[in-house]
Amino acid sequence: MIALIRPALVSMGLFTLILGVAYPFAITGIAQGLMPSQAGGSLIRRDGHVVGSAFVGQNFTSPAYLHGRPSAAGSDGYDASSSSGSNLGPMSEDLIAAVKERADALRPEAAGAEIPADAVTASGSGLDPEISPAFARLQAARIAQARGAPVDRVQQVIDRQVVGRTAGVLGQPRVNVLETNLALDAAFGRMQPPPR
Repeated sequence: MIALIRPALVSMGLFTLILGVAYPFAITGIAQGLMPSQAGGSLIRRDGHVVGSAFVGQNFTSPAYLHGRPSAAGSDGYDASSSSGSNLGPMSEDLIAAVKERADALRPEAAGAEIPADAVTASGSGLDPEISPAFARLQAARIAQARGAPVDRVQQVIDRQVVGRTAGVLGQPRVNVLETNLALDAAFGRMQPPPR
């Protein structure tokens, strides 16, 4: 029996050291060396302080800032500890009512323009940091009015933040909400309350 247990214990110890210690340290070291920002969480800093991550959405409610997608994460949305979608199906009356309510709230801002789907539907995680360029542009007039700035200048700031498809073919063009709000502050001055 000991002849069978000893090799099993040695193998378990060896594979624990290789796969549980050496491999994670090697991959972490390679990631830190080749992609330090991404390995560190793609943190965004302003004035030396972390204000968020490029990959985690935040709830902006001030009219002077770009607003993100609706969020079903947590009771008030954008709760990273409760990341999830609503799990409501397309025939759900609750989902239909929520989408209609969000669309009705955006109609004055849209001024007859088509309301993009991401403006009225939550993402699967509830923490999507990006929105479509169409949704970002829809908000330009409200932001300009709140900041006392010309709409075309706000639009220029938003347009400079549009990121195209990854490698030219993957995904859709998008706008990072936090990065755009920081760019708006840089162009027109910081508003109160500042992005958190």
